[in-house]
Amino acid sequence: MSEHAFAPFVRTLGRGKRARRGLTRQEAAEAMGHILQGEVTQAQIGAFLMLLRVKEETPEELAGFLDACRPVCSHYLIGLPKADVDWPSYAGKKKHHPWYLLAARLLARNGVRVFMHGGPAHTPERHYTDESLRKLGFKLPRTVTEAGEQLHDEGFTYLGVEQFCPPLSTLLMLRFQLGLRSPINTLSRNLNPAQAALSLQSVFHPAYLNLHLEASRLCGDRNLLLFKGEGGEVEIRPDARTSIGGLRAGEPVETMLDAAMPRQTPPGTVSTDHLRAVWRAEETDAYGEAAVRQTVATTLWGLGKVKDLEEGTKAAQALWTARDRDAL
Repeated sequence: MSEHAFAPFVRTLGRGKRARRGLTRQEAAEAMGHILQGEVTQAQIGAFLMLLRVKEETPEELAGFLDACRPVCSHYLIGLPKADVDWPSYAGKKKHHPWYLLAARLLARNGVRVFMHGGPAHTPERHYTDESLRKLGFKLPRTVTEAGEQLHDEGFTYLGVEQFCPPLSTLLMLRFQLGLRSPINTLSRNLNPAQAALSLQSVFHPAYLNLHLEASRLCGDRNLLLFKGEGGEVEIRPDARTSIGGLRAGEPVETMLDAAMPRQTPPGTVSTDHLRAVWRAEETDAYGEAAVRQTVATTLWGLGKVKDLEEGTKAAQALWTARDRDAL
């Protein structure tokens, strides 16, 4: 019996301390290609992902995974209108309301096309974007064609990863079986499947910021912003000073966004009803409104629509004040 074609990748990562090494970018692309094509057993996938997690994935490995995944995404998303902003949403919310949804919708209603994407509910007791959007009355597209129509007509759409790179959805759900996040959680944030002009990426653990940045740089990405968002979502915490880095036209950028208020106690619940009431001005929430303004300001700065975050904050406030309160 000949050795399985995937075995060398597991062996490379799993040798003893002296013999093991990371994968080259080409090896990582080949390994992910086997996985995407369904040529790998569940045992091999589990071993591969957990060996990578223990070792910690490198920018070269993540870039190789992207080399394999992005053509698949492009194949599924042929014909999708051009998006301005790539908005990955894979973490889910647990302690704070999903204010990023209001930020994305506010941008979309003011001429910024937002392509949001996310994965399945892989962690208990967290509230994920697809379900929150449903509760807000947003019709989730059943097909890529419908998503394209929404993006064109409304400036916003959301697709689950199963609709543009199906194997990754299954891999994300291994969180239940393995009890740990895997490199797939990192990979999904870097996909930019619609090839939007600007990619927003948020992490829960700041140590991953450089990994995302360097992998994007290796892949030739030109414009992205990276920061530690609330709960791992693309949402600025207004009660914390936020370091924002990334790339603009391929060159490194870095800035700091000061806190808008003292540290707040999270509500500990997630409510889309509260989001709707705040949008309609039926209720007030200083934290939430500041989170929306600062997230919008950061996005406007990343798009080059404002010269700095101070101007972006003023612009975001104007958009928030002038919002159509009956639109949600």
